Amino acid sequence: MIYFDNSATTHPKPQSVQAAVNRAVSMYSANPGRGGHRLSMTASQQLYDSRAEVASFFSVKDPSSLVFTQNCTMSLNTVIKGVVKSGDHIVISSLEHNASFRPVNKLKGIGATYSVAQVYENDSDRTLESFRAAINDRTRLLVCTHASNVTGVKLPVERICAMAHQYGVLTCVDAAQTAGVIPIDLSQSSIDYLCLAGHKSLYGPMGTGALIINCDTIPDSLIEGGTGSNSESPEQPSVIPDRFESGTCNLPGIIGMAQGVRFVKSRGVERIYAREMNHIRRIYSRFSRLENVILYTDYPEDYSYLPVLSFNIDGMDSETVSQKLSDRFNIATRAGLHCAPLAHKSVGTLETGTVRVSPSVFTTDYDVNSLINAVTFLSQNNK
Repeated sequence: MIYFDNSATTHPKPQSVQAAVNRAVSMYSANPGRGGHRLSMTASQQLYDSRAEVASFFSVKDPSSLVFTQNCTMSLNTVIKGVVKSGDHIVISSLEHNASFRPVNKLKGIGATYSVAQVYENDSDRTLESFRAAINDRTRLLVCTHASNVTGVKLPVERICAMAHQYGVLTCVDAAQTAGVIPIDLSQSSIDYLCLAGHKSLYGPMGTGALIINCDTIPDSLIEGGTGSNSESPEQPSVIPDRFESGTCNLPGIIGMAQGVRFVKSRGVERIYAREMNHIRRIYSRFSRLENVILYTDYPEDYSYLPVLSFNIDGMDSETVSQKLSDRFNIATRAGLHCAPLAHKSVGTLETGTVRVSPSVFTTDYDVNSLINAVTFLSQNNK
């Protein structure tokens, strides 16, 4: 299959990641931090080494600041529900994924409120002022995606976060789509909480994610339970990462995620981004010449966009296009609302959805040509 659904999860996974997961299952299947025997101690070392590897990738000096989670959604929920209290106000962007939007909306039930700041494509100054205008004297947390999973539009997160700090507002960034494609250096950043997906452009297994705490404000824990530490106490440990890592961890997934980070480092984030953006720009250029193909952004310039593209074919709903691409041409895309109704509302596709294509480091020119030819055929034979 020609795979263009990498924004959902990257496929295939590198051979080195597959080997690392297999090795973990066969060699490290003991519970880290839950025993003093040799195999448990070995598993604990593997867990620490993986934590240090991922933390280093984001220029985090203290690996204990990185908490492993099931996915980016769990990381976002941990921050949002662990920081915001009754009476607090939250600011989110108009491009948020439901992983942010739904937990923020849920907090209305405890008396919290939120505002949506409009993101303006290719106008960072106007976007920044939109966020500034949304902040009030009760604003506790600002949550924004690093880049839209629908349109690929990249937000000026560093400017937004620096501005928020001027008002004493904590900042949380959803980097599910950008980690591994866009360089992120937390040693030079105003991001307080960085939420990550391990299975996308970090090329790890599904069921992996991380939260990096880059400030002194520690959220309340989302769940409580066994941590292998302070077992005599009925209280959840206050030290991180133990505070957030209750229960047996997904050690094979974590080891695979760390190996995915090594793979990305070996290829180079900038080179990966350049390769994928070249594919997207070529697709955009060809689609823009097709009379019946509808595009929703300006031409995707470097570092203003992520390598993600949404389109529709006039007279054909997005699910039908995606299904025909799969059935007739063996091409995988994603249709619908992409769990991001705010983003679709922003571009006027809430009722229709879009077809989304997103390449990976493994996407070839042949894959791109096949997609262009298939969409050309469908757009010219859409009755």
